Amino acid sequence: MSKIYKVLFALIFIVIVSAAGFTFTVKEGYSVIISRFGKIVNIYNNAGLYFKLPFPIDKVITYDTRNQYMDSGYNETLTNDKINIILQTYIVWRINDIQKFHTSIGNYNFAQRHLNDLAATAKNSVLGNYPLSSLVSTNIEEIKIDEICQTIWEMTAGPALANYGIEIQALKIKRLALPEANIKSVFNQMIADRQKYVSQYIAEGERDSAIITGSADARAAEIYAQGKLEASAIDAETERMIARIYGEAYDRNSKLFIFLKKLLALENSVNADTTVIMRANESPFDVITGAN
Repeated sequence: MSKIYKVLFALIFIVIVSAAGFTFTVKEGYSVIISRFGKIVNIYNNAGLYFKLPFPIDKVITYDTRNQYMDSGYNETLTNDKINIILQTYIVWRINDIQKFHTSIGNYNFAQRHLNDLAATAKNSVLGNYPLSSLVSTNIEEIKIDEICQTIWEMTAGPALANYGIEIQALKIKRLALPEANIKSVFNQMIADRQKYVSQYIAEGERDSAIITGSADARAAEIYAQGKLEASAIDAETERMIARIYGEAYDRNSKLFIFLKKLLALENSVNADTTVIMRANESPFDVITGAN
């Protein structure tokens, strides 16, 4: 009986070893290349259980095709306005063409090294077309970081896919720094840029103030002239009415009118402290003596 168990155990072991030698599993998010004597014979991208010839005839090579993240190295480059900057980017990538990746690189460390070189070349080329203010500025309208990242991505993604079968899904700026020798000059440039806007705002304020003051002065002169015109018209109308009233009064009783005018003139010419030397027979004093 023990011999039967031993034989059964041996058969089971042989079946398990044979199954392990003739099958392999592809996990979700991975791809497998079957290489037979160094030549690719099959590629499996879908998860599942598959058959193969046992090693060393068939070799199973597994690659992770999920998204990968990497930080690029620190690259010192020159902007369009001749400012040295230190730039670091990050890249999100994945294997898109498993056969091309295997034949051209076949190693994740080598892949990241190639991607880093491509990104460094693109950064040097792109940033040479932009001033520092496109990356760092107090004026938000001058900043072009998204545009710069997009251009670097375009220059990197094409060669990566064509040469290595790598799809770059994102390439963004992670860190920006300045060499110590450049920090003071950059700050001075930023201060000068800000002062330029201050001077512009002051000039615009003075211009607007002059326009408002000029407009107010013109309006005031217009109102004053209109007031003078209306006052002159009122004075003329008043004089006309007075002349008409005087005329009507004279027509009704000329002697009384002359008498009252003389009294009014006399009243206006003297007061309690007035000393008058007069001829009683001359107007308007003749009304006192009754000389007329």
